[in-house]
This record gives sequence, structure tokens and C-alpha cells, in this order.
Amino acid sequence: MGRLDNKVCVVTGAGSRGPGWGNGKAVAVLFAREGATVVLNDRDADAVAETAAIIDSEGGTASTVIGDLTDAAVAERLSTHAVENHGRLDVLHNNVGIEGAGSVVDMTEELWDRVMAVNVKSMALACKYAVPAMAASGGGSIVNISSISALRPRGLTPYSASKGAVIALTRAMAVDHAVEGIRVNCVAPGPVYTPHVNSKGMDEHTRERRRNASLLKIEGTAWDVAYASLFFASDEARYITGVTMPVDGGVTSTSAAR
Repeated sequence: MGRLDNKVCVVTGAGSRGPGWGNGKAVAVLFAREGATVVLNDRDADAVAETAAIIDSEGGTASTVIGDLTDAAVAERLSTHAVENHGRLDVLHNNVGIEGAGSVVDMTEELWDRVMAVNVKSMALACKYAVPAMAASGGGSIVNISSISALRPRGLTPYSASKGAVIALTRAMAVDHAVEGIRVNCVAPGPVYTPHVNSKGMDEHTRERRRNASLLKIEGTAWDVAYASLFFASDEARYITGVTMPVDGGVTSTSAAR
């Protein structure tokens, strides 16, 4: 049996920003491989269609809800779709996020507002409508994606602040919704290599330096994030809530920020 058999899982940000495996895409495919029915969300219809096609080709079950989760109507439709089309909602995986560089002096007000809306508001709205649906199904699991930039800042102050808020949101919701049988945990990826990273034109020297920043001296991928998320989503983590787990090859255990 799969680790998510008979579960209905929503995965946001389920399309990749280019060829290869982004975090949301890997999570969605892995959840389907482990027996889940997966509801895919992304703003990019073509990107999420590719994820859905992979799941379908492997004999899995997926449906899609296209839209921007900073819009409450889209967030509500996501949970409603899961319940109306698949009968229940057991897992919400919040993967939507954008970067925001610079210090508080360098940034614009518009950048700050956009990063907070995409990285924090979207998760809060997705949870606002998912929690009642999960409670009606007898409980469930919420997995939020933060970043080690919240734990070890590196010159991306708006981004670091937003990802710190994701950790605080995770802990607050774990307290608020334990009585409803809902666990809330957080994955904090380190410098994993994804299509988004590649799209920024990373050269091999920089890629090697990122690899060597890990205590393990290996390169992280979206699949490392996906397997950590799978654990939190599964019943194997039934006694775990309010936790933030770095998936970083030990980068946060090294000394100063680089």
C-alpha cells in the first residue's frame, strides 16, 4: 500500500518554472505515486498541465484548479473543488512562493507587499478554507514550505521575513487546530537545485559552491523536499505538529551566513 492511499491532497504551486522538477511538481507526483488523489493548483495552466499529464501517465489521479491564491475566491474554490469532486480533503501542501532581494533600505514598498502577499497571505487563505474541510473529514495534515533564509538570512530581507512568518504561521495553526485533528508542519529547504534556480542563469562555479556549502557535499533537489513533505503528510507523522524541518544537507549547522 502507498503511504497516502485513500487521501485527497491539495498541492499549490504544482507547476515548474521551466524544464525539470520544481518542488511543487515533485511533491504532487510523489504524492500521487504514494496513492493520493491530488488536486493541483498553479497560476500557470501550461505548467500544471504538465504535472497532471505525468500523474495521468503513471496511472494516478489528479485534477486542477488554476488561479492566484492571493485571491480569496481562488483559495476557497480550491478546497471546495477537492470536497465536491473527490469527497474530502486530507492534506494541504503550501508551496507557492517568490523571492525578494535587498535590505529594508533597498526594497520598494511594492516589493514588500507583493512578497508578503504571495508567500504568506496565499498560505493563510489556502488554510482558511482547507481547515474546515479537513475537520469535516476527521482531521488532516498541512505542510508549509518556508526556507532556511528564515533561519540564516542571506541578503534577501523581504523574502527572509516572509518565510519567517510562514514558520510562525505554522506554529500558530498547529496550536489553533490540533483540537480538530489537524497537524501543521513546515519544511525549510536549503539551496536545492530546481528549474527556478537554473532559470536565473547559475553558472557551474556557483552551483559547485552551493553544493560544497552542504556538510554532506551533495546537491539537494526537489525530491529531497518532496520526501520530507511526504513524511509530514503521511500517518507516520501522526504525533508531530508545529515542527520546522530544514532540508539543507546541514547548511544551517555551519557558522556564518555567506
